[in-house]
Amino acid sequence: MKRDLQILDVTLRDGSHSMRHAFTEEQVRQVAKGLDNAGVEYFEVSHGDGLGGSSLQYGFSKVNELKLIEAATEECSQAKVSVLLLPGIGIKEDLEDAKKAGAKMVRVATHVTEADVAKQHVELGRNLGLKTVGFLMMAHMAPIEKLVEQAKLFESYGAEVVYMTDSAGAFLPHEVKERIRALKENLSCEIGFHGHNNLSLAMANTITAVEAGATYIDGSLRCLGAGSGNTQTEVMAAVFDRMGFNTGIQLFSIMDVANDVVAKFMPRPQEITGSSLIMGYSGVYSSFLLFTQDAAEKFNVDERDILIELGRMKAVGGQEDLIYDVARQISEKKISV
Repeated sequence: MKRDLQILDVTLRDGSHSMRHAFTEEQVRQVAKGLDNAGVEYFEVSHGDGLGGSSLQYGFSKVNELKLIEAATEECSQAKVSVLLLPGIGIKEDLEDAKKAGAKMVRVATHVTEADVAKQHVELGRNLGLKTVGFLMMAHMAPIEKLVEQAKLFESYGAEVVYMTDSAGAFLPHEVKERIRALKENLSCEIGFHGHNNLSLAMANTITAVEAGATYIDGSLRCLGAGSGNTQTEVMAAVFDRMGFNTGIQLFSIMDVANDVVAKFMPRPQEITGSSLIMGYSGVYSSFLLFTQDAAEKFNVDERDILIELGRMKAVGGQEDLIYDVARQISEKKISV
């Protein structure tokens, strides 16, 4: 008998980073319809940095995210729309509006050491009747004991699933195994894993997470996502079927939406480039990639130097301004030499 496994697709949220938050309504409708037809139960729609993320700091959306949530919902007969909410970026009203637009799930995301800022947001999600998830980002920046402590906080607030998120694509498989196993042993709720492919380990890490007890895993079509992208949804559908899991996803259908829809509007293939490789190597937030490329060009410095320094400084999401400061300082050092 096959074991159930929930694959949540993040193409229309994490992919927003790679798209510079320029998804059109038609693109969202086509992807949503394809995911629904393929049997995906949950997929995420919002600005790459979550509800309320459209701003000068993170990049403006081409289309209002509430309109995109509504459009995605209208295309679905069985699939449900999820949204991401980062406390401090998104506010209570954003989540209430997303619920009205059709969202059925919220994933409340914090830095791995800051789950305590999410209590009211998790409680609001539950009160709104949404499937409510805790999302611990940049999980490589905390020891196992701290990760478990913060996950327990999310669970105590009412999170039905708690994710360990490899935002930098920095984990090695044995590190994923140790952490997911610790979460499984210490929590009663379900465990999720979200990977990035900066070290070419997204699939290996996702398989390891499932073998260690994760029942929710994230993927994106054609790997469309920040940095080198996420674990590839259509590949996961094939691999986990081979491994004896029931994902509910029809393989040919999910391949069709990946290749016939998403591939046609991707700005570039999701490859492991010099910059995204250094992100995984130095543990830098994957969504910093395009900002770093812009800063490197502006100040005529090597992207890799910027990323190594950001990794040394342990920069986290929300510090995008720091990227340009670091690039300027590197440029000034070059001139002085």
